[in-house]
Amino acid sequence: MSRVLLEAAHAGRSAARRVLLLPPAYARAEDFLREGFGVAVRERNLDLDLLLIEPQFESVTDRSVLEELARQLAAARAAPGTRVWLGGISLGAYLALACAARHERELDGLVLFAPYLGSHLMTGEIAGAGGLAAWDAEAAGAEDEERRIWRFLKSRVRGPLPIHLGLGSEDRFGERHRLLAAALEPRDVDVVPGGHEWPVWRTLWERFLDVRIQPR
Repeated sequence: MSRVLLEAAHAGRSAARRVLLLPPAYARAEDFLREGFGVAVRERNLDLDLLLIEPQFESVTDRSVLEELARQLAAARAAPGTRVWLGGISLGAYLALACAARHERELDGLVLFAPYLGSHLMTGEIAGAGGLAAWDAEAAGAEDEERRIWRFLKSRVRGPLPIHLGLGSEDRFGERHRLLAAALEPRDVDVVPGGHEWPVWRTLWERFLDVRIQPR
């Protein structure tokens, strides 16, 4: 079972909005708090709960984590009118995408920071086709999680589900990130200086809150 930490905006009641976040590989749910994600919410006085979900290694390898995430989404939406975003960092963002591909209707948005987007074989196939728009998502190929995710992205990048992509300009996975960034609207892509590291992700989180969550 995954470990879940709730950073609640209010004692005794749910906030109007919830963001479910999964950490990068080898990180803990507490790392979000150590790196100031909760502080950033409190500083803005937001009506927003954070659910920080740390999958166990076995649940990632056997994909049972996706069933757990589906249950977490259903619970997060239990209060009428609650708006729910799902996201994560690196591997956590990949798992969020895999869940969204199955449960899009349960979501009000996806927030992806430096997402792992699959193997070089998968991203090379898309790049070789001329990008996501030109890629034939129905072409023959083994049905696996990576292909399922990219098919979902191709069908949704111009759709109603908001996708917020946050990137470090020097991230070592930048070539793969640019494949997805090129398919999104410029307003949905946020790039800041830095690499694949927590200070960059904290900055991207603050900017996400200001653009997507903070009342104008």
